Amino acid sequence: MKKAEQTLVLRHDDHETLTSYLSTQELSGNHSIEALQTELKKAKLVSKEEFPEDAIRLNSKVKIKDANNGKEMEVVLVMPDDADIKQRKISVTAPVGIALIGFRKGQKVGWQVPAGMKTFTILDVVNQE
Repeated sequence: MKKAEQTLVLRHDDHETLTSYLSTQELSGNHSIEALQTELKKAKLVSKEEFPEDAIRLNSKVKIKDANNGKEMEVVLVMPDDADIKQRKISVTAPVGIALIGFRKGQKVGWQVPAGMKTFTILDVVNQE
């Protein structure tokens, strides 16, 4: 799904929030939950002070560009209960959310959709507390 050389970076507090959420979810057959768990296991955990300003975390506003058609869009990465596609709030458990969490401005991420592989470049990241 993602390039092996890219390192996923997460703050300790985001990791704790996500693992706590996942512990309440039914795992059997839920591909999104399993995929997010896999990503969390690969993450490099850092403190708030060590977290790169251009890395995507919960509540990050992210500008991405579709590698196939050049279309740009802005989304905010949120917990599932806060997701709202009309407001461009994307759940961290959605395929695009799983692909984005922990990656940085300038990196390319990809995920599988029914029509094939989608690849995006992360153009900008704005983190909000």
